Amino acid sequence: MNEASERATKDGRAHGGGYETIVVTTDSAVGIVTLNRPEALNALNQAMTREIAAAIDAFEADEAIAVIVVTGSERAFAAGADIKEIREKTFTEVFAENFITATWEHIAAARKPTIAAVSGHAVGGGCELALMCDIVVASETARFSLPETRIGAIPGAGGTQRLTRVVGKALAMDMILTGRVLDAEEARAAGLVSRVVPAGTHLEAAVAIGQNIAAASRPIVMLAKEAVNQAYETHLKEGVYVERRLLYATFATEDRREGMTAFVEKRKPVFKNR
Repeated sequence: MNEASERATKDGRAHGGGYETIVVTTDSAVGIVTLNRPEALNALNQAMTREIAAAIDAFEADEAIAVIVVTGSERAFAAGADIKEIREKTFTEVFAENFITATWEHIAAARKPTIAAVSGHAVGGGCELALMCDIVVASETARFSLPETRIGAIPGAGGTQRLTRVVGKALAMDMILTGRVLDAEEARAAGLVSRVVPAGTHLEAAVAIGQNIAAASRPIVMLAKEAVNQAYETHLKEGVYVERRLLYATFATEDRREGMTAFVEKRKPVFKNR
């Protein structure tokens, strides 16, 4: 039994089945997707990205799940795309199959909050996978890099766009053009990572954050996520306009009234997720 399977057996209950490259479990209202190709340091091949997409979609549809965590092993979150699989592909092939877009973007498009729990190497596509998540929790052993130019390519799963928005043009250029590796603390200082935790505790920390989020009203959390993404994706005037409309939308929910009433009455709110 490998590391991911042992952890699933010990820490969570199985969710679904038929996966070959990932392990899917739950911990209360938190769904956990563990990348599980240890022989390839979790390199992201098409089978794995299809299964990740399927697991994300299943958790999105599961009313019992409020937050989704994506993680890897202690040694590697994910060591990029599987070069052995794609090195002989042609333009026509990658264009026809909608390479990356067809499967990877399910994480970026998730409406429920997503958390990357990163330990060890997050290289190329692995770094981009983390960047697709809303929150990145890193073990102190985590290392982030986008070295695609070293093999005659460029980041193609959003790396040139998301990394630049997160860390700024200067550092993004440095990382992408030179292959520079950021350790966990450098990544946190740059804004790529929100929390750095002791080695071996990254998944526990991510699940705890997920459970904290799950205690809030789920539709309100989804509205908040949408509002923050507007700041990330558009200019200030349009973003504030969207934020205001989403705030107004909260006044149509029972949970907004309950939350404010509980605050006035000095008690803990009882949310019904509606």
